[in-house]
Amino acid sequence: MSCKTLFLLVFLATVSARAERSWSTVSNWVYQLTNYKDAKLDQIASGGFDLAVIDLSRDGHSNFFTSDEIAAVHRKNTLVLAYFEIGAIENYRPEWPQVAEDLKLHPVHGWPKERLVRFWDERWWPVVQGRVDQALRAGFDGAYLDMVTAYEEIPQTEMKREDLARKMVDLIARVSQYAKSKNANFKIVPQNCPELYSWNYWDAQPNEKYINAIDGIGMEEMFYLAHDKPAKMKWCEENRQNALAIKRAGKFVLAVDYAKNPTNIADAFSKARALGFISYVSTRSLDSVKKTLP
Repeated sequence: MSCKTLFLLVFLATVSARAERSWSTVSNWVYQLTNYKDAKLDQIASGGFDLAVIDLSRDGHSNFFTSDEIAAVHRKNTLVLAYFEIGAIENYRPEWPQVAEDLKLHPVHGWPKERLVRFWDERWWPVVQGRVDQALRAGFDGAYLDMVTAYEEIPQTEMKREDLARKMVDLIARVSQYAKSKNANFKIVPQNCPELYSWNYWDAQPNEKYINAIDGIGMEEMFYLAHDKPAKMKWCEENRQNALAIKRAGKFVLAVDYAKNPTNIADAFSKARALGFISYVSTRSLDSVKKTLP
């Protein structure tokens, strides 16, 4: 082995080890999808965050964040995940005109500009693949996959709920396999639906395909729903227990709660950290940078 080759191997091993250490020490994060100040990432870069989740683009369309901009955030010791949807599409996204009408289903509840899609259809994959490719080109550290909930929201006239769950797990696993074939350190973080871990296609066993595909999970409304409403319903407790199961499987859990009341904000942080979750509290619009508690 030449000295040059040995140096390269040592360098790559060092970079990989440093990357894994940085993930293991993430203790806070920020989640912003719109209204970037001056269309830049300066606020996020200067915020002292260990991790940031941002949209692929500054305008929600095709003005994508560049590799130089992501590198500038990295220089502040902040990891960056690219947000995009895999189970729905908004009408302002650049891929909208290219998605066949028969792939688009009814609007997402509460979001009239967004429609669920037949995410299992092979014609949808190029959209998802293109988003992964964009994240890789820009130097993001991973992908934050939203609208996993599509499998719950699509009518069973399309297929049975357990089959929709299976198709969603298949899609997440495909995203993971594809992205990690390009960059082994690229992280896959779905948002919501932690119950997918506890199903092996609906027989209540751990879903190895799912857990092996992901590196962590993002969870909305872990302790507070929108408008400071405490998350006390049965499904909220089920979410927390399933998220804990994912954490016990060695994955990190990002919790985002929606609250404005200072007491509720402090309570959300306290409860999340007690469970070992990485907490952030914002508003449902996710259009500003909120400071985390110490």
